[in-house]
Amino acid sequence: MSTLDRGANILLSSSDLEVAVTGAAPGSVDLLVFQIGADGKVRSDADMVFFNQPRSPEGAVELTGPGGVRVCLTGVPAAVTTLVVSVALDDSVGGSLSGIAGLAATVSQGQQHSAPATGLTTERAAILVEIYRRGDGWKLRNVSAGWDAGLAALAREYGVQVEEPTPEPPAAAPSVTPPVPTAPAAPPVAAIPVSPGPAVVPEPAAPTAPAPAQGPRSVPGEEKLSLVKRQQLDLRKNAVHQVLLTKNATGLRARVVLVLDKTGSMSREYKKGVVHRVVERMVPVAIQLDDDGSLECYLYAESFFKLPDLQVAQLDEWIAEYVHLSGKHGGIDYRRIGGVNDEIPILTEIIGSLTVGDPMPTLVLFFTDGGFHRKKPITDLIVKAAALPAFWQFVGIGKAGAFGILEKLDDMEGRVVDNVGFFPVKDVDALDDAQLYQLLLSEFPDWLAKARSQGIVG
Repeated sequence: MSTLDRGANILLSSSDLEVAVTGAAPGSVDLLVFQIGADGKVRSDADMVFFNQPRSPEGAVELTGPGGVRVCLTGVPAAVTTLVVSVALDDSVGGSLSGIAGLAATVSQGQQHSAPATGLTTERAAILVEIYRRGDGWKLRNVSAGWDAGLAALAREYGVQVEEPTPEPPAAAPSVTPPVPTAPAAPPVAAIPVSPGPAVVPEPAAPTAPAPAQGPRSVPGEEKLSLVKRQQLDLRKNAVHQVLLTKNATGLRARVVLVLDKTGSMSREYKKGVVHRVVERMVPVAIQLDDDGSLECYLYAESFFKLPDLQVAQLDEWIAEYVHLSGKHGGIDYRRIGGVNDEIPILTEIIGSLTVGDPMPTLVLFFTDGGFHRKKPITDLIVKAAALPAFWQFVGIGKAGAFGILEKLDDMEGRVVDNVGFFPVKDVDALDDAQLYQLLLSEFPDWLAKARSQGIVG
């Protein structure tokens, strides 16, 4: 049996799965599975599978008991991109899920994968694992994150209609005897059927603030960083999360591609460590968006080279090995990439990796100091790319006024959707993280909504 740490994922090799949730019990900890689409929501309330509705409309997901789920991935509708396996405490049970001993999900597909619920504190409802599409296959991820407000907050997160009961009018006060002060009434709870619990009369609960939205994601390997690096990473992940939160895009998943200009005119940025710091600041973006938190990286000049994917656990070593302007590093002769600009090969390479209708969008973060001279071929490629599931965020660093065609790509006509963002910044180090991530990510969710409406993204 393999064990998935919080945030870890693995490719599934079988379409027939059995999910066993230890710690689930009727009237105590309820098991739920949501079928959600690319927009992060259910298609209808019928996509919420629980004890009162134990089977999905097409039968691909079925509860087999209080702690068991049978899944046939080949039967999952094409419009469903993710199965969210969740648990919630019954309203009659106090405390939080952190008090449930051994809470975990084990997924069997011949081989077993255990996903223990770790890191939970005050949550009363939580996602244990996600089973989600990745290309032509499916992957499993240990999520272990949730909501203090319980089942109602969990259901609303995925678009399930939760009815609020109409409170009864207060009884008239006695005409002679002054009323005895009473504790405030418990807040309304969702009108979702719950399993019968023990005959306990709960004490009136004090009104609570709305539960905060699910926080920034974490991935395996963060614990291997130094304390200072982890603290810095946490601050940056939170800054990315806040941008996505304002765009209602915290559940968004995307392939993240980083392209770095390695031409001679960038020598100052490499010598002063500017490019190194750019790479560090892009890792939190990948952690929050990419399914496995890795960053796909390219260096380009006249030609290009695809570097090994950057994983957070190897952050310092990866940067020291691969972020250079010249020489031989990691088995790569950097002279072979050249020293002057030609964007056509790298643009063509990334465009060739895209497929219309892919449910996984691509975000390309393209850092360059300008010098795009082949205007017509570049324009033609960007127009072609507008019909493909990628958003291109160009960042012009260094010399002001040197970006030419980049400034025009953002406003170019003749495209199905606007698939390009651009901003120049003379000194990227002068931008704090909140400013940088706002500039990088504010257009991407809007593009994605339009691309989905056009069928460009599945």
